[in-house]
Amino acid sequence: MQKKKTAGEAQPQPQLQLRWHEAGPVHWTETSDSVSRRFQFEPDGQLSVKLLDDSRPVAHRVVDSFLNKFFPSGYPYSVNEGYLRYTQFRALQHLSSAALSVLSTQSLLFAAGLRPTPAQATVVSWILKDGMQHVGKLICSNLGARMDSEPKRWRILADVLYDFGTGMEVLSPLCPNLFLEMAGLGNFAKGMAVVAARATRLPIYSSFAKEGNLSDLFAKGEAISTLFNVVGLGVGIQLASTICSSMQGKMLAGPLLSAIHIYSVTEEMRATPVNSLNPQRTAMIVADFLKTGKVLSPADLRYGEDLLFPGRLIEEAGNVKVGRALHDVFRPSKINEWKEKLPEEKFLLSRGSKWIDMVLEHNATGEDALRGWLVAAYVGCMDKSSHEMSTQVLQDAYLKMSDIFSPFLAEVQAKGWHTDRFHDGTGSRFAW
Repeated sequence: MQKKKTAGEAQPQPQLQLRWHEAGPVHWTETSDSVSRRFQFEPDGQLSVKLLDDSRPVAHRVVDSFLNKFFPSGYPYSVNEGYLRYTQFRALQHLSSAALSVLSTQSLLFAAGLRPTPAQATVVSWILKDGMQHVGKLICSNLGARMDSEPKRWRILADVLYDFGTGMEVLSPLCPNLFLEMAGLGNFAKGMAVVAARATRLPIYSSFAKEGNLSDLFAKGEAISTLFNVVGLGVGIQLASTICSSMQGKMLAGPLLSAIHIYSVTEEMRATPVNSLNPQRTAMIVADFLKTGKVLSPADLRYGEDLLFPGRLIEEAGNVKVGRALHDVFRPSKINEWKEKLPEEKFLLSRGSKWIDMVLEHNATGEDALRGWLVAAYVGCMDKSSHEMSTQVLQDAYLKMSDIFSPFLAEVQAKGWHTDRFHDGTGSRFAW
């Protein structure tokens, strides 16, 4: 079988030749844009590709080779929206970070050499300085649940901490007698930054995976990082030997590189369509659904997220606050009353003067959180004046939620949201 171009087509269509051998593997040849490739399914099910002919200009082949080495197979169809912008700013982030690290290392060596102490004392101070980085890693390792809930925020915070630590190192020659204190504090911040950056890497990469290609995404992302780290080291060496050879030069270049670094990682995170449910994203989904009747996709919602203050209340979604301890929210009598009203649900709601508290059961999923959020939002719409949740209003809101929840959930899942779990950070949960 062979496809031919028609005169009305704007784009050239690949020519496809498919042969099926009863005793052999399926293979075919595709010709597109002056490139002929042979595709074949191996006995183990893997697809192999062999280049037969390539008559494109050299520049086109170089670009294609770059994409093959630094972008996932099948790009752009194998990744979710926003991956190119994420990669562009990630490259700029690593370039500026690597250049800044060269300046900080030069400053540390200079500061260590200025100290009026024996060489052995300088070595001990250097070892203690590195030990502070491990302390920072241990402390930050206890915050993993919060990073699952807000990976974007913690990724930005990681780079802020890293730049703070680097800044302390750059400034260390100004206070040679405080070398250990300044370098130790800097390495402590950088240790926390390393753990936060590594811990948030997987949920960020997962949000771009489209065809089960997480390993390929991870490998190509690290290749981009390595390439631009090397370029950044070259830029840093050039700066260190020219305009940054003096402390005044470092004071000018350091803040500029840091600003580029933080801006780049912020734009990376804004472009990342994280598809797991947390309090902020759930509230935004519910608010837009009640307003428009439609569900936002991760790509639609990403630019509306508040990356610095994700805990803000959204009035259109019922001003719901998740994660407060059960004993701070409910009196014992209210708990028994709730169990009688909605015994099958895995959430509890309590209305206060400014917000509605939602406490989730220990094994509650994203579906349970969505159900509770919708009930709370309907309660807020039906009775805005009261500070108490009446039984009648709660029943009406629950019935309204039940009527629309099945199609709502189906649309949420169709948009790519993962509803099998709910990331509420270190929020308190309960178990009967």
